[in-house]
Amino acid sequence: MSEHGFETRAIHAGQEPDPSTGAVVTPIHLSSTFAQDGVGKHRGYEYSRSGNPTRAALEACLASLEGARFGFAFSSGLAASDAVLRQLDPGDHILIPHDAYGGTFRLIDKVFRPAGFGYGSADLSDPDAIDAAWTDSTRLVWVESPTNPMLSIVDIERVAAMARDRMALCVVDNTFATPYLQRPLELGADVVVHSTTKYIGGHSDLVGGFVALDDEALAERLGFIQNAVGAVPSPFDCFLALRGVKTLAVRMDRACANAKAVADMLAGHPKVARVHYPGLERHPGHEVAAKQMREPGAMVSFVHAGGEQASVDLCARTEIFTLAESLGAVESLIEHPARMTHSSVEGSALAVDPALVRLSVGIESVDDLIADLLRALG
Repeated sequence: MSEHGFETRAIHAGQEPDPSTGAVVTPIHLSSTFAQDGVGKHRGYEYSRSGNPTRAALEACLASLEGARFGFAFSSGLAASDAVLRQLDPGDHILIPHDAYGGTFRLIDKVFRPAGFGYGSADLSDPDAIDAAWTDSTRLVWVESPTNPMLSIVDIERVAAMARDRMALCVVDNTFATPYLQRPLELGADVVVHSTTKYIGGHSDLVGGFVALDDEALAERLGFIQNAVGAVPSPFDCFLALRGVKTLAVRMDRACANAKAVADMLAGHPKVARVHYPGLERHPGHEVAAKQMREPGAMVSFVHAGGEQASVDLCARTEIFTLAESLGAVESLIEHPARMTHSSVEGSALAVDPALVRLSVGIESVDDLIADLLRALG
């Protein structure tokens, strides 16, 4: 279905009507095992860890949306990240963003580093910083764009070219942007990673991850890891992700429009010291975001001028913005990164401003969202 538009593929790719019943919605195949016609003669499926029809439909759909030849679904975004990092060998060096997602940092620092892997961090929007952090053993650059939670923008095409010239992989966590807003493989990246828990699922009712790529040899190794380690999503979670992705485009259109209005309001508020949102012209990554993204996304973060306690108090005062971790769903969420999602980077070079507040802007009435924040700001 590669010739069809994004919205059409989100609804139909990998999701033909069920051949046995004509069911329009992809069935949830809960069976753990599948009957074989003879010893070693199965109909494409033998055991649900190795492969499941509902999961195969999700993998085909998401690979199509990323413009990828291959796709693999996992039980969480971090399980997907772990499978990608397992392609490296002990002694290899990983370069991560200077404001990486706390879970990614924890995985690399607390799991891979003790196993013999090196890592460093750098501002990946600055080629000189990349050069300074690069080592002879750097084999993978881990990109977030926009980053979590500072909403920094990385020129994916430039970083991918730098990695390719140095025989390293460029991996892009595309969770914040989604394939609707940004397709890293088209910009030269080797691998794309998602937490499908977020915008792809879109309803705060599943946990999942996904990897998309074009390289056949690397895909074969990832498929082996997916089966050997077994961190696969349940058929029901795959069904939920398929249901959610059907409305990804319309949800993102609304959420992005709401986020722009929220960011504009915050940018003019006297109690807000700084707003991090790529859609604002003053944002240092504004031009790059406009080049590689359809819209600047629906995440907004800002620094309260009153400091850490004022930020914590603000998070407790909103009524429509729900105080909770995660992001990317229909409902708007608010959180305090330093004490919540990014507590794992406390005391490190990746520590976030304790006065920072992160918003995941949903699809509610934008007037209600703005009124809620104004009331909480006081």
